[in-house]
Amino acid sequence: MYTVESLVAQIQGLSSSAGDLSLLLTHLKQADEFLHNESTRLFPFLEQLDPTLHSLGYLYILEASTSGPVTNEQARRLVLLISRFLTSCVADQIRLAPEKFIAVCKSFKDQVLMLEAPIRGVVPLLEAVKKLRSSEHLTTLHPDFLQICLLAKCYKTGFSILEDDIFEVDQPRDFYLYCYYGGMICIGQKRFQKALELLHNVVTAPMSSINAIAVEAFKKYVLVSLIYNGQIYAGGFEVLFGFHSLTRLFLPFEQLYIELANTYSIGKISELETYIQTNREKFDSDNNLGLVKQVVSSMYKRNIQRLTQTYLTLSLQDIANTVQLSSPKEAEMHVLQMIQDGEIYATINQRDGMVRFLEDPEQYKTCEMIEHIDSSIQRIMTLSKKLTAMDELISCDPLYLAKVGRERQRFDFDDFDSVPQKFNI
Repeated sequence: MYTVESLVAQIQGLSSSAGDLSLLLTHLKQADEFLHNESTRLFPFLEQLDPTLHSLGYLYILEASTSGPVTNEQARRLVLLISRFLTSCVADQIRLAPEKFIAVCKSFKDQVLMLEAPIRGVVPLLEAVKKLRSSEHLTTLHPDFLQICLLAKCYKTGFSILEDDIFEVDQPRDFYLYCYYGGMICIGQKRFQKALELLHNVVTAPMSSINAIAVEAFKKYVLVSLIYNGQIYAGGFEVLFGFHSLTRLFLPFEQLYIELANTYSIGKISELETYIQTNREKFDSDNNLGLVKQVVSSMYKRNIQRLTQTYLTLSLQDIANTVQLSSPKEAEMHVLQMIQDGEIYATINQRDGMVRFLEDPEQYKTCEMIEHIDSSIQRIMTLSKKLTAMDELISCDPLYLAKVGRERQRFDFDDFDSVPQKFNI
């Protein structure tokens, strides 16, 4: 017969070595149902444990304590308690019970959202992700952490985990949400190229039917593509999706965004603004109106970039007239911003209001550029080795071989060309 007191004593005595922890884990698994039945009276016993020394036992008791409904008042206390545990627990111990750790983290996320204080969850969940994950593995906590960062507007902190390469995924939904929230984090950071990469992963991921995450990702993919590239496809939608069937699934859902892209491709600001104004409520209800406004701003930039391909010098007044800006001053602000962002190379003569367009000064021979190219080559080589290893692993997988064997058509020997038995060299 278990008592909470005896379990606490076991936790305190069996948390020092790997062998003791293995024995403790067995005891805790056997007592798990008992702990959940006693969940309402467990909080005082947590004060007898140190989350740094007794991480595994502390985790089991904490998970049982938070398994039931939580009031607003209880949430205030729990947020402090769980924050302390997530930042101080030992990774090697909590990895012995990852399901319990994930349950505690998800309960923590729900509580900070209940308190409408998502910023209080950013640092603890970042620590939790670091402690739970193994290298290149996507955990179910990744999308939860990114969601909290989005709500707290801590885009830079969220971006810190997006720089890691992911090669292992447990659940497809976690992958969809990771890429979707990650894409939104990158949009908040104005890192549109990385946002396109992540959103593209969602809309092209294998799926039996279109899900709500993919639909929302597709909307943002179209808008970010227009902002960054000025188009959403080149030579047909097959380039974007890879399969005609996937294209047919998406088009009925989001014809509005396809029409926006078509209007954008005409290159006339007035027509684009009219279309946006007509469908403003729809874009607003999708929470994409801010991105849509950036699409309009990007058209001015595209039109100015086209001028650099035709003219060597041009007055600010001519730029304003051609691009349909209200004044030379507004044209100057656009040109200055584009120069600062590295989108064009030009100088402005303030005295006569003339803009001189220049060639790209990059000669690709500086030390920084050579280091960048070398880093890219090394990353591609690493990726190539990973793909080769995965291919070999899949080719030996019994389930894969069984499926291929069932689907493979039978061939007669007559279907193959005869092969000579000997070769003369």
